Amino acid sequence: MSDERYVLKLYVAGMTSRSTRAVENVRAFCEKHLEARYDLQVIDIYQQPALARTEQLIAAPTLIKKLPAPLRRLIGDMSNEDRILVGLDLVSRT
Repeated sequence: MSDERYVLKLYVAGMTSRSTRAVENVRAFCEKHLEARYDLQVIDIYQQPALARTEQLIAAPTLIKKLPAPLRRLIGDMSNEDRILVGLDLVSRT
């Protein structure tokens, strides 16, 4: 397993049940698979709309992996662990 540090940004739209579920799912995923090797920033696009424009978001929740490269974007409630593993390049596509 790599010791690379992951820099993740999770963009949510308010504190809806969908947003809350995405935050819980990402935090649980990070604790399980990345242990102490991640920085997660949760951003509410209603409170910081300029950041949503900067990232050119088309939907929320959106998880963006900034580091390690390459940049990756995942959209949805983050409930599919296998999809996140592949999306963050933690396992190869099969």
